[in-house]
Amino acid sequence: MTGNAATVLAGPPAATAVIAAAARQAATLERPPHLVIVRVGDDPASVSYVRGKAKKAGESGLRSTVHALPETTPSADLLALVASLNADPDVHGILVQLPLPPHIAEEPVLAAIDPDKDVDGLHPMNIGRLWSGRPTLAPCTPAGVMALLEHYGVPVAGRRAVIVGRSQLVGRPLAGLLLAADATVTVAHSRTRDLGAVTREADILVAAVGRAHLITPDMVKPAAVVIDVGINRVVGDDGKAHLTGDVHPDVAAVASALTPVPGGVGPMTVAQLMANTVQAARRQQSQTSGVTGDLVR
Repeated sequence: MTGNAATVLAGPPAATAVIAAAARQAATLERPPHLVIVRVGDDPASVSYVRGKAKKAGESGLRSTVHALPETTPSADLLALVASLNADPDVHGILVQLPLPPHIAEEPVLAAIDPDKDVDGLHPMNIGRLWSGRPTLAPCTPAGVMALLEHYGVPVAGRRAVIVGRSQLVGRPLAGLLLAADATVTVAHSRTRDLGAVTREADILVAAVGRAHLITPDMVKPAAVVIDVGINRVVGDDGKAHLTGDVHPDVAAVASALTPVPGGVGPMTVAQLMANTVQAARRQQSQTSGVTGDLVR
């Protein structure tokens, strides 16, 4: 152990910087970027997330519209709404809040969104663009992790990065983004043998599994930068539920820098959604003006 507490890589300052940059770009466009969020059902967590995203859009100089559909909405009706939003030139970004009710398959819905309006970065075409190294709208949490590293001046090129978790939402796309930034990347998962031996090789260690305190101090290379994407609800000694990450708090004595939970990667996800929406609007509006609009990676 180093004996020194790790530097805290707090999300709010980095998120504020991302949103400020997005707002500056939005102000240069002919029309304000318009984000449409579709929510099916009244899951409390989804309601809260959508409310927060809509509020942050307003703070970023974006327009936002929320379509709140009943829990019993048929798949066909949801797909019809997505098709109408695809065809509406006033809509620049479309986000379908996940998870969807059990009777609606997620993949066909995500695949139905126009890739150029897919601000969640989950369309198969955008995933393919990411892995081929082409400019694209990247999933918000992985892109937010990259923005966080950039904000705090963490070097990525030439460093060894280990991601624990291979989900389509975080682990896999983050691997593609880190590769594009010239890191040497290993993706570990539930079948990885001797996980600690793998994680101890990391200069940058990302935990994205959803298992409380999976990463312990003995699994971390001294002075590594540790990014905790996990959010877990656990009951503490006081009998109350608390949010905690995938990384044990004692890792702060080993790592050089560490993201907190909450208040680390979470704010970056919403900030990157705003950035993605602005970039999508730039690209769409440039198609009529003849000016190239780059998408984020």
